[in-house]
Amino acid sequence: MSTSAVDEQNTVVAGVDLGDLELANTVRNGLEQVEKLLIDELSDGEDFLQEAALHLAKAGGKRFRPLFTILTGQLGPNPTDPALITAGTVVELVHLATLYHDDVMDEAPMRRGAASVNSRWGNSIAILAGDYLFAHASRLTSTLGPDAVRIIAETFAELVTGQMRETMGARESQDPVEHYLRVVWEKTGSLIAASGRFGGTFSGADTDHVERLARLGDAVGTAFQISDDIIDISSAAEQSGKTPGTDLREGVHTLPVLYALREEGADGDRLRTMLTHPVGSASDHPRVLARPLETDAEVEEALVLLGRSRGMVLAKEKLQGYADIAHTELSALPAGPANDALERLVRYTIERVG
Repeated sequence: MSTSAVDEQNTVVAGVDLGDLELANTVRNGLEQVEKLLIDELSDGEDFLQEAALHLAKAGGKRFRPLFTILTGQLGPNPTDPALITAGTVVELVHLATLYHDDVMDEAPMRRGAASVNSRWGNSIAILAGDYLFAHASRLTSTLGPDAVRIIAETFAELVTGQMRETMGARESQDPVEHYLRVVWEKTGSLIAASGRFGGTFSGADTDHVERLARLGDAVGTAFQISDDIIDISSAAEQSGKTPGTDLREGVHTLPVLYALREEGADGDRLRTMLTHPVGSASDHPRVLARPLETDAEVEEALVLLGRSRGMVLAKEKLQGYADIAHTELSALPAGPANDALERLVRYTIERVG
């Protein structure tokens, strides 16, 4: 392998090509420190707590949120401040804690290629393990000062609100698309926004810079979720590594589906028949209820209808809109390898959907 090929390969960190070898080595080193602190933090406790608490941390993951913290920190005047490592560990602990709780709610048997905590030890242990991770995140956050405590507390509230909003569903008087986008921001965008805010704050950036990074996190987080939704419908399993139509099987209406369900004509009528229950008039059914698809034939038919629908076009347009927001924020932030890497990250969210 040529030197240039090796260099190109080494610029990939946590699945993201940062495009600059020196920057990649800096971020990679930072993530290694986050990993050590994460494991050390969760290894400090009773033996019966450690196994469940470390289960997901040791299962791996891309560590996107700490990567975003460290990478955005490279735009500030103090990119090597140790507080960036602590902040990156905090956001990963929060993320992992939400996964424990999500798996209980979704009754998920697997997570990251291993048995989920709830399937291995039961729901009660999974919930308590998630709470334990939240507790460690709070303890670490306290070492970063009162503003960091406030930011994480507000982010906790957004995460819970988003989960509750998703569980309750859109009411009959609500626009389902607006409801969906609000849920995505609360459940995904808010923590990535906090990651960007921490990156700016603990690298010594000024207030305007920090706020831009928070808005960048909003846009990037929402864009990634929309792109995942599009990939779930449009990509073959061998390309995405996931089984197409997973959301349809679970009765989850993502952005392309919500747009497609608005369409007139035979395809729209068929999708509404397949994907929704009739709206009841009783007070306890004030919304359109999603219907999970149970057979491979149903999923295949729905994927074909969705693939040729305007819903896919509109979802890609919305995705591009969030990418445009991210580009606008980056254009006002300091130039250099870190900014270029973030631009590459935004482009990737668009290119991965085809």
